[in-house]
Amino acid sequence: MAEPVEVIRASALAGVPHGFLGRRGGVSGGVTAGLNVGLGSADDPDAVAENRRLAVDAVQPGAQLACLYQIHSSNVVTVRECWDEADRPRGDGMVTDRPGIVLGILTADCAPVLFADSQHGIVGAAHAGWRGAHGGVIEATIAAMEALGARRENIAAAIGPCIAQESYEVGEDFRREFSEEDGRFFTAGRAGHWQFALEDYVAARLQRAEIARIEPLGLDTYSNERRFFSYRRSTHLGQDTYGREFSLIGLPQ
Repeated sequence: MAEPVEVIRASALAGVPHGFLGRRGGVSGGVTAGLNVGLGSADDPDAVAENRRLAVDAVQPGAQLACLYQIHSSNVVTVRECWDEADRPRGDGMVTDRPGIVLGILTADCAPVLFADSQHGIVGAAHAGWRGAHGGVIEATIAAMEALGARRENIAAAIGPCIAQESYEVGEDFRREFSEEDGRFFTAGRAGHWQFALEDYVAARLQRAEIARIEPLGLDTYSNERRFFSYRRSTHLGQDTYGREFSLIGLPQ
């Protein structure tokens, strides 16, 4: 019997259809075995399409899926209707107030952030790698939600599976991208290197934005090969491709 799709939920988003998905429960094989939803991976396109269908059905059956062409930016799209995959906008954040649409963010070490203002019926999703988070994608997603009528004091946010500090070694050039104040997100590693706490950094950006409730899930994509895809792990293993996992959120229908 096929393994069921694993849906990881956050208590901060209770009552809102959502889920952080890993690699369990899909139909792909080989290096991308499991629930690989990455169109850019070297995987069978039919398997990827089936994995996407399984993912949406596990979180919000019958919903339409909206995804972006992600570019590590602060660009945010307000979704009023879905589009064909070939026409997906370039950006890294989405918001909607339309029931029946599920927002899908792809990651493979970067931090997925799901947002909900349940009182006003508005949700959002952001792909927050270090570059996007540093560039303001979190704040831009919150602003786009507010433009639809959300209030940040009502917004809850959850940070899904991403690479943990002990797994995320970076160099001096990377460290210099950040302010001295943000030095608290780095610990010294081997000579000339640092360990970066991406999840803590994203949580701090949310705190500075005065988000009402923040829930980091504390799940490391790199160290748990059976449960999650990881770009960095695949690179270290010399694999020629890597899978991507979904984080999904929508509004009750």
